[in-house]
Amino acid sequence: MESPDLVAARDAALEAVVSVVLVEQPYRVAGRRSPAPAHQLDTAWTSVLAQLREDALADLPVMCGGRSSGARVACRTAAEVGAAAVLCLAFPVHPPGRGDDPTKSRLSELDAVTVPTLVVQGERDPFGIPPQGPNCTVVLVPGTHSLRSTAPIGAAVSDWFGSGVLALAKVR
Repeated sequence: MESPDLVAARDAALEAVVSVVLVEQPYRVAGRRSPAPAHQLDTAWTSVLAQLREDALADLPVMCGGRSSGARVACRTAAEVGAAAVLCLAFPVHPPGRGDDPTKSRLSELDAVTVPTLVVQGERDPFGIPPQGPNCTVVLVPGTHSLRSTAPIGAAVSDWFGSGVLALAKVR
């Protein structure tokens, strides 16, 4: 949760007077490096968000997001949790070296999101670069999947908040 891209996004949100809750993926809490199956990650995420909405986030619009596999979780669960917007850092479009295999694409997860979505992606990300979409803004920043260029990440998130996404989130 201390990765430079998450810290930059968190700081940009706080500067926009947006409350932030950081949630560690359960496989990371357990000390594992590889993610659990998608359904387990999604179940854990929706459970945590339900608990937060019963207490700290009651009656507040919620923007969901994450980095890499967490971005996929945020996209897959956006409708279920009633997300007002989604922020994706380093969305993994496909496994490295598999961009030419349409069966490996994860774009359907991103395309299914119907609320405003920001994807901040390294311009040389070996996991691919998603296209812009009707609800999806893609901002390329220097770097790869690790997203170490914090200033451009913070600027992208700040610009997105400044574009009116916060007003949209309040009405949903």
